[in-house]
Amino acid sequence: MALLLRALSALLCFQLGVLLVFVPWSGFWERNFFLERFPVLIPLLLNPFFRGAVTGLGLLDILIAAGIVFRRRPSGSVARE
Repeated sequence: MALLLRALSALLCFQLGVLLVFVPWSGFWERNFFLERFPVLIPLLLNPFFRGAVTGLGLLDILIAAGIVFRRRPSGSVARE
């Protein structure tokens, strides 16, 4: 069960990371609900530095997913299955 939970959390982190890396630079980012509903957010959300920060969070999320996948159990622990 722990292995399944670990795999699902790694997959979720990886997918979220890929989404955060690519979406800020796509056309979807420029035509979304929040920009139409709150035009005061346009300068912030279309700022390249903000987009880069979101992309950085995505890369960090991908690294977290890699850490989940490649993390080893402590040598003294016993697996309960």
